[in-house]
Amino acid sequence: PGLLRAYEPADYDVTVTCSSPFTNWVLRRAGGSRRPAHVFVTQNGDWPAFARTGEYRFFGCDGLICINPDYYARNASSYRAALIPNGVDTKRFRPGPEERERFGLPADGPLVLMVSAMIASKNIDNGIEAVGRVPGATLVIAGDGPLRDDLQRLADEHLPGRYRPVSVPAPEMPALYRSADAVLHLSQDESFGNVYVEAMACGTPVIAWDSPRTRWIVGDVGILADPSAPESLSGWIAASVAGEGPSQADLVARAAKFEWAGIATQYREFFETVAA
Repeated sequence: PGLLRAYEPADYDVTVTCSSPFTNWVLRRAGGSRRPAHVFVTQNGDWPAFARTGEYRFFGCDGLICINPDYYARNASSYRAALIPNGVDTKRFRPGPEERERFGLPADGPLVLMVSAMIASKNIDNGIEAVGRVPGATLVIAGDGPLRDDLQRLADEHLPGRYRPVSVPAPEMPALYRSADAVLHLSQDESFGNVYVEAMACGTPVIAWDSPRTRWIVGDVGILADPSAPESLSGWIAASVAGEGPSQADLVARAAKFEWAGIATQYREFFETVAA
């Protein structure tokens, strides 16, 4: 209601949201003789663009930004669409010395990091079981959520003494990435895994389940395990923490493809096209 009262459509050339339905509806409302072009970003999923049930019957936009190729393939024939991924700030996320002591983490031994909410779709339980089979490895979880206690019990069984949940402010995340030997991210239904590009920008290897969407992000520098063979995951982790993976230079070069300056240019060009 506050946005509806304050918003004057004629003041803008383009409006943008990733929220549906209410923000989308408000920003598309008519404003006298002129309504600005509206762009919807599929940050939280693309179902508003193709669903025809419930409130999604009233969805509309003048431009659709698809943050992965799957969304673009599904919607490009129905909307003016652009394939533009999320980005990474390479001035913040960059290689540097590890700072394990700062976070109270073990100074020695392999360190595997998961940056994830403690919810079922993130598959942290798979990570606990896999890291448990890597001798001496410690698993660090940066995140919280409703499965906190369940995951702690599982870790007590598979990773006694080698499981560290941490709470880290956003400005300190680059230092945490740099302190890990590998980043493990096992979600299979995210629109775009920012974790992948942040880790690569810090020069830290990424281990994930293999999928077309994941391969599109990490290219040939990702360490991708077969999700139909979860028992193989621990082998990939062991190899990665032993240094048998991509070089830091290759990881940083891959992350540079997602640098925000380039992504912002693509946004601006799309906004100009839609507004015209």
